Amino acid sequence: MSKTVKLKKGFDIKLVGEAEKQLADFKPAKTFAIKPTDFIGMQRPKVTVNEGDTVKAGTPILFDKAMEKVQYCAPVSGEIVEIKRGDRRKLLEIKILADASISYESFDKFSGDSLKSLSKNDAIEQMCKSGVWPQIIQRPFGIVANPEDTPKSIFISGFDSHPLAPDYGFLLQGEESNFQAGIDILSKLTSGKIHLNVNGESAIPSVFANAKGVELNKFSGPHPAGNVGVQIHHIDPINKGDIVWTINPYGVVQIGKLFLEGKYDASKLVAVTGSEAAKSGYVKTFLGACVDTMVSGNTKQDNIRVVSGNVLTGERINKDGYLGFYHQQITLLPEGDQYEFLGWMKPTASRLSYHRALGLLSFLSPNKEYVLDTNTNGEERAFVQTGVFESVTPMDILPVYLLKAILAEDFDEMEELGIYEVVEEDLALCEFVDVSKHPVQEIVRKGIDLIQYS
Repeated sequence: MSKTVKLKKGFDIKLVGEAEKQLADFKPAKTFAIKPTDFIGMQRPKVTVNEGDTVKAGTPILFDKAMEKVQYCAPVSGEIVEIKRGDRRKLLEIKILADASISYESFDKFSGDSLKSLSKNDAIEQMCKSGVWPQIIQRPFGIVANPEDTPKSIFISGFDSHPLAPDYGFLLQGEESNFQAGIDILSKLTSGKIHLNVNGESAIPSVFANAKGVELNKFSGPHPAGNVGVQIHHIDPINKGDIVWTINPYGVVQIGKLFLEGKYDASKLVAVTGSEAAKSGYVKTFLGACVDTMVSGNTKQDNIRVVSGNVLTGERINKDGYLGFYHQQITLLPEGDQYEFLGWMKPTASRLSYHRALGLLSFLSPNKEYVLDTNTNGEERAFVQTGVFESVTPMDILPVYLLKAILAEDFDEMEELGIYEVVEEDLALCEFVDVSKHPVQEIVRKGIDLIQYS
């Protein structure tokens, strides 16, 4: 039965620079990259290509020795121009110089009755060898799902409440048939429900409104209402021993295209956002695109930070860096490396803060959009308990005590306080509002690793 959930806890960070709902005329990217660092939990990556090899979109180029069945494939066709390694030969990137016209590996096509009669094992086999399987993430731990497991349910968040997040209705327009085919395939992977969660405060995009075989739930309230972890907590909470799978709507569409068209289509729309973007909008490219064409000549100043993803959970990259595997936006922000006289004590109404004492008059203008830089306005200090973490976490957990249990490496306390229900993004707002300047997301990942590998 569908549910309607209204959340009161949380905080919307309103920033200048939302992407205009139109295609921007950026030059197409020339190089693309797969980064093993995008896949949390990948332990022993093994490269299956060499520099100078030519590949097609869907050609396997990488796998994890801990889960060899799952292949990570080239998003475009072209030449492998660099296999970049770091300290101790840690694999950082596999770069591909794209062809002018993309060619694809061929996979089996299905439609109508053949899609309905497809077995679970055959569906999994095609998903694993084609490159779409890594779109499925397992909770707990937030890692690529193991195809040998069977989840109790599958969750899809149909909206993103992060700052300057792209509009899914615009991203997925015209993809109704592919999305439905993806749902049909996912339904073979679980005996439980597929939960499709949408924004209860706005019109439901047609790609979701007409979907069959899902339980459509509505969520409303401030961020992190769009986080799939928060949605799981309120619909079908995770206990020790449970497995739930999650997938982004883009991943559902990609699965649908694989089975309907017989190819690994890694094309996607990416939102160019942020106050320092001279031109915002959406650009059609492919997964892992180099962002240089979106950044070069498109900034209001030189001293900026480029973030693949959103400002809360995204990854800092160079101006010629590569879009993350799971990201659908890049954000251009002013760098915060300058000294500010009096710092956070300086009287101003232009600073956004969750704390009224620090943000002064900002709370009187709840809809105002701000230009924020990356300055943390302070250094790490003693862990001050203010009760503010609980006020931005719409889950029945105690985040401060959970974080302290992680720092103390108290396994029993971590389990009792909800470590199985969270990943970094679920407590990212705690890091934003933390007056003690702790790396909350790093602490959460440390706790997850302790539990997972103990």
